[in-house]
Amino acid sequence: MVEFHAYTIEGITLFNIQNYSKQNIKNDILSGALVAVALVPEAIAFSFIAGVSPVVGLYGAFIIGLMTGILGGKPGMISGATGSVAVVFVGLGLSVKKLYPALDTEALSMMVLHYILLTSIIAGLIQMAIGAMKLGKFIRLVPQPALFGFVNGLAIVIAMAQLAFLAPEHVEQYSSWLEVIKASFTENYIMYIIIILTMALMYFLPKVSKAVPAGLVAIVLITLVVYFGHIDTKTVGDLADLSQVSMPTFVMPDSTLFSWTSMLIILPIAFIVALVGLIESLLTLSVLDEMGGARGNGNQECIALGMGNVTSGFFGGMAGCAMIGQSVINFTSGGLGRLSSITAALLLIVLVVNFSDVIASIPVAVLVGIMFMVSIGTFEFSSLKRIKHMPKADAFVLIVVTIITVFEDLAVAVIAGIIISALVFAWEHAKIHARITQDDNGKKIYELDGPLFFASVTSFNEQFDIVNDPNEVIIDFKNARVMDSSGSEAIDALTEKYKKAGKKLSLRHLSKDCKKTLHSAGPFCTFEEDDPTYKVAVNP
Repeated sequence: MVEFHAYTIEGITLFNIQNYSKQNIKNDILSGALVAVALVPEAIAFSFIAGVSPVVGLYGAFIIGLMTGILGGKPGMISGATGSVAVVFVGLGLSVKKLYPALDTEALSMMVLHYILLTSIIAGLIQMAIGAMKLGKFIRLVPQPALFGFVNGLAIVIAMAQLAFLAPEHVEQYSSWLEVIKASFTENYIMYIIIILTMALMYFLPKVSKAVPAGLVAIVLITLVVYFGHIDTKTVGDLADLSQVSMPTFVMPDSTLFSWTSMLIILPIAFIVALVGLIESLLTLSVLDEMGGARGNGNQECIALGMGNVTSGFFGGMAGCAMIGQSVINFTSGGLGRLSSITAALLLIVLVVNFSDVIASIPVAVLVGIMFMVSIGTFEFSSLKRIKHMPKADAFVLIVVTIITVFEDLAVAVIAGIIISALVFAWEHAKIHARITQDDNGKKIYELDGPLFFASVTSFNEQFDIVNDPNEVIIDFKNARVMDSSGSEAIDALTEKYKKAGKKLSLRHLSKDCKKTLHSAGPFCTFEEDDPTYKVAVNP
């Protein structure tokens, strides 16, 4: 057994694993190796999306993966260059092109790169600030249906992203999707065969033995068959030239970017990058928590991701975040410790720098097959069964978040899910009831039950019959609770109505905090020994 003690840096836990067994070390290293190989084409593809050299994505995958692997809030979680962040950089590139129309192609590409680097650094600083302020806990506000929708949508996005590798050449010459699909099968039939073999290996091999990750076995075996069999199929080397990749070096963003004009472009994009990165990372952390293992630390992940993005920006890499697909690969392959994430990051840069010819020989179809299996494993099929038994509002949230994740943006989808869930919650609790009794002196008593806040004010007002009520009325709040300033204002308004009707109104069982917020109704509050002590949310 290998002993690791708990090491911390300013409260951030690096290792908290005792009796780290040889079996765990083996699982972490093998799983990390699988992830490292799978990271290469994704980093290249996301670089193309952002409009920069593949080296930028590879550097980002290495640096962010290493930093979060060491300092992150969830051991075994994989971070790097991601599609959701790369898509945000597309808009940044378009803005830079408008700002510098006179630059030639090479100079413009370099300027776009420097904008991306500085944006990555600022986004990282924002993420570190959010983590330092302990705001990562707000991921708990994401309801379970929204989480299911995010996972299902992301599974579909992962699968759809692989279709680009299967597109036929000169796809623009085809007039319909049917012709594109037919041409794809005709031109890439070997890729389809390799994909099916890869998926079959990943499905059946774990049933026989789990000693080595099935994905890694598929990559090694099929690559050897393709290479020595001289089978003509698309390889990683066809996506980009990796022969010139070297270790990352320090890069200072261009000084001309520190101007008001440039900052007006950079700051909004940096804020969006920071939020998108945090949302995807924290949701990935939640997904892995659901799959098992110790509960992750959201605030720690925010700080680690921010540090990774800042470092990446200073060393020529683009910003990124957690990768749910690669994280699931790592988790399901047995990589549950920090060693797996660290191995993936270090092996990635070693492979690309020193064994670029080997990496270039890997068939793209193998990696596509692995990602299809990841997509299947990521999709929450159980949610399809649950949707029949869910409340209609929850089912609506799940479907909406899934659709927005696929067709729009992850951050928009999650925010929409939270807003819809909050509105549904407010609507369902927007009712307050009154039980009417009369005491021995003929006073009418309204015993309220339910929360009084902005959504239930109308229901509150409907409970009272001011015209027909006797001259003395008591409203008892013992089973009710005033939640916000709208509730206090509703009590004040009702008091004025009874006053104008010439009737005496008394209010019972209001908290001291609530009584302070009342203006018109304050003098009509009666004090009881068992008055509640809750606080009222008021506008600043």
